[in-house]
Amino acid sequence: MVIGIPKERKIQEYRVALTPQAVRVLVERGHRVFVEKEAGAGSGIPDSEYKKAGARIVQTEEELFKKAELIVKVKEPLPVEYPLIKKHHTIFCYLHLAADSKLVQALKKSGCRAIAFETVELPDGSLPLLVPMSKIAGRLSVQVGVHFLQKSKGGKGVLLSGAAGVRNGRVTVIGGGTVGLNAVLSALGLGAEVTVIDNKHQKLEFYYEHFEGRVRTLPSYPEVISEELGSADLVVGAVLVTGARAPRVITKEMIAGMQQGSVFVDVAIDQGGCSETSIPTTHDSPVYKTLGVTHYCVTNMPSLVSGTSTYSLSNTILPYVAALASGGIEQNDALSRGINVDNGELRINVG
Repeated sequence: MVIGIPKERKIQEYRVALTPQAVRVLVERGHRVFVEKEAGAGSGIPDSEYKKAGARIVQTEEELFKKAELIVKVKEPLPVEYPLIKKHHTIFCYLHLAADSKLVQALKKSGCRAIAFETVELPDGSLPLLVPMSKIAGRLSVQVGVHFLQKSKGGKGVLLSGAAGVRNGRVTVIGGGTVGLNAVLSALGLGAEVTVIDNKHQKLEFYYEHFEGRVRTLPSYPEVISEELGSADLVVGAVLVTGARAPRVITKEMIAGMQQGSVFVDVAIDQGGCSETSIPTTHDSPVYKTLGVTHYCVTNMPSLVSGTSTYSLSNTILPYVAALASGGIEQNDALSRGINVDNGELRINVG
């Protein structure tokens, strides 16, 4: 099969879908791989490394789409790319269709097959291609939160570790999945007081047992969320419903009840956000203030650490790219579950 790896167009998206090492594996299996010029530059990978791996470098994205059948990207196609997508294409990337009705219509109109990393699902319900970036986003959520808690950045001027005679910073994580777990690990590592809120009792049991009571665990009731937000310095939104729009568990009134200069990092923003006050932002302008609370709602957080993210993502998706390139999707239940749009039809509920 002919595989195309374009350069990402999203603002400050420095990742690339596949590394030269992954490309070499595909080439050795008989596939042809085209890489757009400087696609790996943002991750420190020069074109020469792709050439050594057996890829052919093309000068434009238009040329790449004309040559390739399987397009492997990181982020969803942007409007400028919609005309390039044709019926014979299979698009494989993060799509997050629940937050982008225009992309849904464009993919349906093209007649292509579009498979989303975030909805490839194993029999046990786990999402293997979402996990690596969720781990990184969870860790970054606390890192960026610490940055914007600084007084010079408009924050409360709170140090998460506290100091002798001074209370520790308080971090509340809403959603106990992969993002939430990694946010908790980072916050604990910095010495914060940490609370996890989730609607599944077994999740709360896991946190209570695993962290031996060092993490407070609370059920996801509106009054509980409201009370916790009122005392938190940093709140991380880590709510996920596979393939669907994130539920807005945080209301405008809850945000209004937070202390001035507190920080809210909405990692669920890819799926529309979990607060009524969430609006997608970019790395060029990552934050805004609403009701005195700093909101960080960047839709491609892992691009901040593009080198780490690219290699982690490439290692994870390679077996699935190889299966697609070999025409094995019908025998791969996980990939079949990942199909979002096929031949003009929407295959998932984007609710």
